[in-house]
Amino acid sequence: MLRAGATPAVPFDRAFFDSQVPLSASSAAVVAPIVISLLSPARVADVGCGVGTWLVAFKRCGVPVVHGFDGAYVRDAGLLVNEDEFTAADLTRPLEHAGRYDLALSLEVGEHLPERAAAGLVRGLVSLAPAVLFSAAFPGQGGTHHVNEQWPSYWRSLFAQHDYVVLDPVRPLIWEDERVAWWYRCNTYLYAHRDVVAANPVLDELARRYSANPLTLVHKQVLRRLAVSGRLAKYRERLAMRLLG
Repeated sequence: MLRAGATPAVPFDRAFFDSQVPLSASSAAVVAPIVISLLSPARVADVGCGVGTWLVAFKRCGVPVVHGFDGAYVRDAGLLVNEDEFTAADLTRPLEHAGRYDLALSLEVGEHLPERAAAGLVRGLVSLAPAVLFSAAFPGQGGTHHVNEQWPSYWRSLFAQHDYVVLDPVRPLIWEDERVAWWYRCNTYLYAHRDVVAANPVLDELARRYSANPLTLVHKQVLRRLAVSGRLAKYRERLAMRLLG
């Protein structure tokens, strides 16, 4: 989980990334094959890649071309991909002329950017690829420099402006898998352009299934954390207001 633009408001240094890499890597090792089985991407980009743990996982699964975009500071934090597989970028601004890929990733990134940057983040992602694996923190999730925690419907509406359909193929397969960080288990959706979905029977069925049952789920580990911190009652009230309102 990361990241601001080229000059972060909160320093994401080597110690921060060292603490994140093991669980991020184990999560990516589980999720990457699931996504590859659906899309067979040959080119994968990661916007907010950090030191590149997810790109490494896709490379290990045989994806020949990967590229990461994040603040220049990750070079000093132990970059795991090759220098020519990384481009320094200010993620508070939309990516422009960044190439074309089969799949874009943006995992636990959006919450670290100001809300004014949200539409630009999505615009940059859809300019990169016809399919986007996306996750972002929900309200109350908490974390380092979370400035724009939103429910999935918020991001879904931004992707819909570009004719991208929300799919939910990953969460059911990883929900109880403790190799995967709970935030990925809660928040990971696949967005694909409407034409891509229509041309792929598997994706089309996934889209129909999600449309019939659009679940916003909070993992039980979140409730455990809140209970330990004494914030559970307040969070349950906020969640009830959200679901009823």
